[in-house]
Amino acid sequence: MTKFYRLRAPRTSRYTGSVTAKHKWGALPGIHCPECKATWAGGYTAYPSVDLSSLPERGEYEKARPEPFEEVLRLRELVRPLVPQGSPLRPGATFGPLVGTATGTFSPLFFQFLGATLIRREALEQLQATGIQGLRGFPTELRFRQKNHPELLELEILAHGRLYPACTPERPPPCPTCDRDDFTFPDDPILDAASLPTHTDLFRLSDFETIFIATERFVDAVRRLELDEVDIRELPVR
Repeated sequence: MTKFYRLRAPRTSRYTGSVTAKHKWGALPGIHCPECKATWAGGYTAYPSVDLSSLPERGEYEKARPEPFEEVLRLRELVRPLVPQGSPLRPGATFGPLVGTATGTFSPLFFQFLGATLIRREALEQLQATGIQGLRGFPTELRFRQKNHPELLELEILAHGRLYPACTPERPPPCPTCDRDDFTFPDDPILDAASLPTHTDLFRLSDFETIFIATERFVDAVRRLELDEVDIRELPVR
């Protein structure tokens, strides 16, 4: 069976990279649910491939705000044809290239910025040359304060796969209306084998989009190419 690993930024780093930025076209608004009464925005997936310039309603995504359930559904369906097929599009999902400022030095894979996962162009090309599946990088619009700086791309990492139910015993069922799934990430996570994708070597968890999962093939390539500054932990699968 293929092994799977959680990837995240290391606790300490010899790099000094810092990013202040947001995605060009904004995000799906937060949602106010008439069923569970919660107001929330839990969609952390970024879609840098999505261009809303041809959408007449594009201005409705610019301001972060909560909206009634029906309005969020309307805005979600407007952008659905533009995002990769099967994307969950939870409230808070962002669109377009990353725009802002960057300074300092950057590791080949940069997980320190929660809003986007960045990769140096040469690192992406090296990984793709090894046959890694599903790895897509998109140009950013980051302005650097120093003259000599790397070309940073943003990885579009889609949500697939779920946690094995037994590792979250206190987890309440999702809201049947807005699908809000409110729980704490477990100390000892287990991945649900039946839900894991076979077409990509890097993905987010569908039920916890801030968690990045990689296959054994991806991790082997990262180690072989010495793409440092990634904390790697194997997770059990059941």
